Amino acid sequence: MRPVKDAERAILAVVAAVPYGRVTTYGAVAERAGWPRRARLVGRVLSALPDDSDVPWHRVVAAGGRIAFPAGSAPHLRQAGRLAGEGVEVRAGRVDLARHAWSGGGDLDRYLWGDGEN
Repeated sequence: MRPVKDAERAILAVVAAVPYGRVTTYGAVAERAGWPRRARLVGRVLSALPDDSDVPWHRVVAAGGRIAFPAGSAPHLRQAGRLAGEGVEVRAGRVDLARHAWSGGGDLDRYLWGDGEN
């Protein structure tokens, strides 16, 4: 399997694990997916999702809690609206990470790779 496909699968699994009402950063997703310092790769993977995707891409923000899309753009407004719909307050294009960040609790290896039972 190509490394890009491995990275894509791991990134999407991490993003899918972010709970309702919580956010994480591109960098944190990359780290948890096993691709440290590859935040831009996370952005590329998420930007390739189809519009009707069930992956909660809107729960991923830039460092410092900033929505990465230009302020006032349609994607920025869509992400802010989806987050607000989950009770995540967005002020001046930022999310309070101290209040809304996902700690990533639980066994992510088990979530990503299964429990080893066939």
